[in-house]
Amino acid sequence: MSDLLRLATAGSVDDGKSTLVGRLLYDTKSVLADQIDAVTRASVDKGLSTPDLSLLVDGLRAEREQGITIDVAYRYFATPQRSFVLADTPGHVQYTRNTVSGASTAQLVILLVDARKGVIEQTRRHAAVLALLGVPKLVLAVNKIDLIGGDEPSEQGRQAAAAKVFAEISAEFSHLTRTLGWSDEDVLEIPVSALHGDNIAARSDKTPYYSGPSLIEHLESVPVDADNTGEHAVGLRFPVQYVIRPRTPEYPDYRGYAGQIAAGSVAPGDEVVVLPSGIRTTVERIDTPDGELAVAQAGRSVTLVLTDEVDISRGDTIASPGDAPELVDTFDATVCWLGDKPLRPGARLLLKHGTRTTQAIVGALTERFDEQRLAAEPNPETLALNDIGRISVRVAEAIAADDYRTNRHTGSFLLIDPAGGNTLAAGLVGDVLTAVEVGTQA
Repeated sequence: MSDLLRLATAGSVDDGKSTLVGRLLYDTKSVLADQIDAVTRASVDKGLSTPDLSLLVDGLRAEREQGITIDVAYRYFATPQRSFVLADTPGHVQYTRNTVSGASTAQLVILLVDARKGVIEQTRRHAAVLALLGVPKLVLAVNKIDLIGGDEPSEQGRQAAAAKVFAEISAEFSHLTRTLGWSDEDVLEIPVSALHGDNIAARSDKTPYYSGPSLIEHLESVPVDADNTGEHAVGLRFPVQYVIRPRTPEYPDYRGYAGQIAAGSVAPGDEVVVLPSGIRTTVERIDTPDGELAVAQAGRSVTLVLTDEVDISRGDTIASPGDAPELVDTFDATVCWLGDKPLRPGARLLLKHGTRTTQAIVGALTERFDEQRLAAEPNPETLALNDIGRISVRVAEAIAADDYRTNRHTGSFLLIDPAGGNTLAAGLVGDVLTAVEVGTQA
């Protein structure tokens, strides 16, 4: 089991994501005393009798004044069993782009719904995006469960009402996730109250109808792919970020290739192929600031020294020759359009894949995915903000790309505005959308 879990939160606005994240930080004792004091003072100023834990994560003044989260906030916390990196993403529809960013590397996503509202349009939109991104594990946190059954005269009646609501929401969500391709083993529904801490750190006696683990217990024990590389293991994928040539008296002839291993592993003596040139060579050693390594795994930032002098530059990929990624200059892809102006066929953009950036032209818009009906609309004229669709792309320089379902790192890319440098789309190589639609028809 991995000792680090990358997770993200998602959900509609006002579902309580920031309060949930604040509760996780508070219950795992990951908050300094002066932070708690500051939040307590701010809560008193707002007329609250208890600390507003959402203030622990809504750090921007604009967010605090409006009571919303408008950017991705990365938080770090730990328990004796595991360490966590959490991306708290915004809930507003216009900030779906931030959800894509925060969830793109997540091994698990906590999707919140308000127990009083259930599965709504934004819930279905987020679930569709998470399915396309290939997020392996999903938790549905049915928040504010303590507000259900308030009109009931007895505690037994309140619990019965809450149990009924939780069962209905869970059934609807299970149907949705099965349709989108998740198995029941990869999805868990938990009734929680982020405000009061029910089923967050420990099981609550206020939800006797729920027999599963608390949220933190599940996060500590859920099995995850340590490399987060998707369903299929692949060999070495090493996008070269920087060529190191000190040319100093101490290192007159040193030539190393620095970057982060996107997939697989590498060891001295391994044969590798350099893409796009196709030249083969051997790894002589693996350098790091702490010394040489005998082996380096995915996620590790290293410098590779090769036995032969090869013409390699930023943007090239060093890979294992047995299953090297295909070089493509024209390919089909699924994109989530994040630009304010619609995407039209013929758009000339920049495409960033790994460490390589090249010019690109968007060809046909094959279809647009309706995440509410889980159906495809063929040949749309445009893709608007937050639309998910399938397109064809042609690039000026071939890229070494895997299918996204094979490897999330080398199968993803960004489309960028060449004028302003803004990110316009998150793209997935291959027919990822088809996989979702096959589930829809099942």
